[in-house]
Amino acid sequence: MDEITFKSDTVLSDVHLHTPNQRHLMVRLSGVGQPVFLSQFKLLWNQASQTDSGAEGGNHRAHPAEEEDDVLGDEAQESSPYDVIKIEHTMATPLEDVGKQVWRGALLLADYILSQRDLFRGRTVLELGAGTGLASILAATVAQTVYCTDVGADLLAMCQRNIALNSHLTATGGGVIKVKELDWLKDDLCTDPEVPFSWSEEDISDLYGHTTILLAAEVFYDDDLTDALFKTLCRLAHKLKNASTAILSVEKRLNFTLRHLDVTCEAYDHFRSCLRRLEGLTGGRLRFAVEPVDVSFPQLLVYERIQQLHSQEHHAAKKSAPHKIQQPCSTAPRMEKELWKVFVEPVTEPVVSADTAS
Repeated sequence: MDEITFKSDTVLSDVHLHTPNQRHLMVRLSGVGQPVFLSQFKLLWNQASQTDSGAEGGNHRAHPAEEEDDVLGDEAQESSPYDVIKIEHTMATPLEDVGKQVWRGALLLADYILSQRDLFRGRTVLELGAGTGLASILAATVAQTVYCTDVGADLLAMCQRNIALNSHLTATGGGVIKVKELDWLKDDLCTDPEVPFSWSEEDISDLYGHTTILLAAEVFYDDDLTDALFKTLCRLAHKLKNASTAILSVEKRLNFTLRHLDVTCEAYDHFRSCLRRLEGLTGGRLRFAVEPVDVSFPQLLVYERIQQLHSQEHHAAKKSAPHKIQQPCSTAPRMEKELWKVFVEPVTEPVVSADTAS
């Protein structure tokens, strides 16, 4: 296959767009007849071992795919299997199937996981909208259990295949990855044993009883889905027995719109407004605290990191002075990187004695 062409009504991740055609290896057709390709991303484990404690490892450097072989060609045969992560994915897809591609936001989140391994060590992790499963796989190199969730039997089967392709990476740490369906538009988890990737009662008990970290990357491109994700995040937070941290990775996409006659980033603005609303929730038994993540952590996956990537952490925490979130981007384009954390903890009101009350 010398050239790859796509229909005009499809969406293509620039991770694949900037990879030379000769490095696209088609391996099979998916269950719905889509061509499936294999990419291999180089892991810089030596640098990862130097930053296990979470210390900063210096500035990020962009790695152009054409020069640094983020997707390895024949050289993959010479690399140790522990130096690459293999990911099966589609190329161009309709918008409803974008989870079958690899997106830069997932790579940024994966970098964060690799550079903050102590944060994930021995934890139970839930990834929402996991797509190809890349971040879940790397989290499982140190986490105890990772619930890799999304919707669609074909996509979840792709996750399962990617986990099998990289089982050698998770075997040494003993981490377990469980692929499950989690639909943000439904209030309850599917427990029907006849449905593929449904939940057992044991899995649900473990999820709610032990999860302390939630992940989501590149799922904030549609306002309705963003709203559904935040509703799901709140619903899960109220069911979890432990305080938790959600780590959100988002790419600010700048588009020229006729309505504004300027460059805007409406999907990103809506994401930020959802963060502000979440942090502004009062009167409940949980407190959500939001803060940006310093993205000066080292780049441990070889890919081209561009300025529009943002990662955010979301916390629900005890009441304290509110953290102010930046205002959404102006109409003038700005190039930024962000990760956000959302901390979720129970609100503990002080006990008021009779003497104090009087």
